[in-house]
Amino acid sequence: MSDIRVTVDVVIFTIQESRLGVLLVRRGIPPFEGAWAIPGGFVLPEEGLEQAARRELEEETGVREVYLEQLYSFGNPGRDPRGRVVTVAYYALISPERKIQAGSDAAEARWWPMDGLPELAFDHAEILRYAHERLRNKLEYTTVGFQLLPESFTLTELQQVYQAILGRPLDKRNFRRKIDLLGILTPLKEQRRQGPSRPARLYRFSAARFERLRDKGILFPF
Repeated sequence: MSDIRVTVDVVIFTIQESRLGVLLVRRGIPPFEGAWAIPGGFVLPEEGLEQAARRELEEETGVREVYLEQLYSFGNPGRDPRGRVVTVAYYALISPERKIQAGSDAAEARWWPMDGLPELAFDHAEILRYAHERLRNKLEYTTVGFQLLPESFTLTELQQVYQAILGRPLDKRNFRRKIDLLGILTPLKEQRRQGPSRPARLYRFSAARFERLRDKGILFPF
């Protein structure tokens, strides 16, 4: 039986201009040299999986100090032309303002919109589809939607995040009614002007209230 090698891949999501984006690197070495791919690489003998994921992410994109969550393992035969390779995928959410810088075996690193992806190397299109579906599902029972927002935000900004992740428009009145009923936002005195319209009230997310509702089995369907 041939040796099985292990890699890690890291899916990093963000919101850019009301669209869900993902961080990709252009491969600078074979196989798939010149193709776009999820940041990642082989696990070194002395490394744990998450340690390898963090190292590869920093080496290829310059991104560090992010919360990573293990997503799934992908190991179909033939997924890598170099031999029998199993990859453990992670994902995280970060602000689009984070500095991105290609390095190591990546020729370029940049954000791509999920609804306008290039052709991807290996089975990375499948990994991204799985990660996106996981993200959608987590909207119902985690704080994932609020992790892509600043500390204070408008209801419009919150709705834009949910729409970007779900990939569909939401009725403004219905969305705000559901958010109001949940009682997970604290209104602030400050306001923010958004374009020519009147200033919009700012809110802050209450993680404690969210957790209490989740403990009671209340989900957040939108």
